[in-house]
Amino acid sequence: MGLISQEVIAQVLDRCDIVDVVSSYIPLKKAGRDFKALCPFHNEKTPSFVVSQDKQIFHCFGCGLGGNAISFVMNQEHVEFPEAVRILGSKVGIHVTTQETAGGPSVQVRQQLKKINELAVEYYHRNLLFDRNPEARAAREYLKQRGVSLDTAKELSLGLAFEHWDGLMNFLRQKGISTGTMAEAGLIIARNDGSGHYDRFRNRIMFPIFDTQNRCLAFGARALDKDNPAKYLNSPETSIYTKGRHLYGFHIAKEAISQADQVLVVEGYMDFLTPFQHGVRNIVASLGTALTVGQTRLIRRYTDNVILSFDTDRAGEAAMLRSIDLLIEEGLNVRVATLSDKDDPDSYIRKNGVEAFKERLQKAESFFDYKLRSVTSKYGDESIEAKAKIAEEILPTINRFKNAIVKSEYIKRLARILAISEEALLMELKVLSQGTAFSGLSSEIRQEQVALKNQIRPVEREILKLMLEEKSFITLTKEVVSLSDFQNQYVRKVVEKMFEISDKGGEPTLPVLMSSIEDQHTLQMITALAASEEMVVIDKHRVHRDCINRLRQERLRLQRKQLLRQMELARGANDHKKLDELTREFNELIKNI
Repeated sequence: MGLISQEVIAQVLDRCDIVDVVSSYIPLKKAGRDFKALCPFHNEKTPSFVVSQDKQIFHCFGCGLGGNAISFVMNQEHVEFPEAVRILGSKVGIHVTTQETAGGPSVQVRQQLKKINELAVEYYHRNLLFDRNPEARAAREYLKQRGVSLDTAKELSLGLAFEHWDGLMNFLRQKGISTGTMAEAGLIIARNDGSGHYDRFRNRIMFPIFDTQNRCLAFGARALDKDNPAKYLNSPETSIYTKGRHLYGFHIAKEAISQADQVLVVEGYMDFLTPFQHGVRNIVASLGTALTVGQTRLIRRYTDNVILSFDTDRAGEAAMLRSIDLLIEEGLNVRVATLSDKDDPDSYIRKNGVEAFKERLQKAESFFDYKLRSVTSKYGDESIEAKAKIAEEILPTINRFKNAIVKSEYIKRLARILAISEEALLMELKVLSQGTAFSGLSSEIRQEQVALKNQIRPVEREILKLMLEEKSFITLTKEVVSLSDFQNQYVRKVVEKMFEISDKGGEPTLPVLMSSIEDQHTLQMITALAASEEMVVIDKHRVHRDCINRLRQERLRLQRKQLLRQMELARGANDHKKLDELTREFNELIKNI
């Protein structure tokens, strides 16, 4: 995948004024040297969103979000880092290009594949809407019977692949596209006997799959032949398309999702089309499977609230349960809209109307109620064994919550429903936590570790703030401390990046530093420090020396503990030679403490 060079990023940031960038989206009010506004990323009544023109950063002291102009555009436009750089580049007249990464497809190849898909969309769409042969008329009649209007077909660029073996291939050849590139795009397949290629999609309704920037990456295809065993056929994964990173319809639904602050996730293409056509615009389809991490994180860029409405068959229920766990683990709020037996959103609306469907959405139940009802119908809830089975299936989902209060409340609720003690469930949860990848400790210890990870010791905060304020402290710090002396992972990451930029002869200024870091937690920490008032001290160098000495003393004390532990082990093993070596090392160490 192509990368944007640091030089280009620096040029874009140099030409941008963050006040101009932010004020093009929200009104800013002068407040001393800075500017203030109501935060656009969370609801608030008192302005806590600060933009510093001097430092070219923004920081919200309410929700903690912060960064530079690129970070702001990423959050405001719901785009990834490269796209945000391109948006800013277009504002200041810089054409943003990418560098190639070793082993990956070139930018030219990826652009060519997208161009081929655009041509394929054009070909299939024209076949469906304008061709007058019997195949096209039959396809239009099929969509009409399924309740899909021509307006919807146009809006979503639906198409038709004729039954010909080489219809698309001949069309693309006329456009100068090679068969090798067509095959790389997944649109044609090589014959087993090596005699040539043939179209992958034949006699099917075509559903183009677009990315968030309205570029076609792949296709889904529904067979028109009722006897075809492969009812649906999808493009293979290519260098521009990974199934688990995209959602059908997202490109056209993203604004409605953002406005509603909620998304409805269904399984298939028709489950998307029918509600969408009837006015449910904040809807996407998971491309026929349980949600993936990539899809979940794409959703999270636009909303934290998800309603699932999958098929009511066994496969749909299994996909729903897997999706619930993933959504919770990714920090999203999830509810489930259940429909009548053997119905999916498409069939339900055609039977009962869209208002009945919307009522189901309004009455969507919590994940807890849905999963409890699902497992209770499987095991019952009278016997001790059934209660154990229910707890066994629901506790892993509860354990995915990161918030201890939320987790505790669900435990209380489950205990009350099953008429068993909270202590018993907590014991089971502890056993579960010890055996799972996402939590190897009890919830109390895990909370302590999370707090320790996120807490910045004052000594580390002061050193980092000095390094951010004056470049000279970067060199001074690098001479006397190591990265391991910084316990907070975010502080350590920033210090390491500052050392790296400095070693390469660069200027680790605040804008340069922030443009080289994409992790939001780290950016928030930097902007929180940079946006706070500068240290009002007479001698910053004395403060720096004191902090360095404290770090050094802490390192020595840690080494002392480690040596004492090793000496104890050597003494227990009667390894006198090793004990003597460690004793000499220990005596030498304590001279410096």
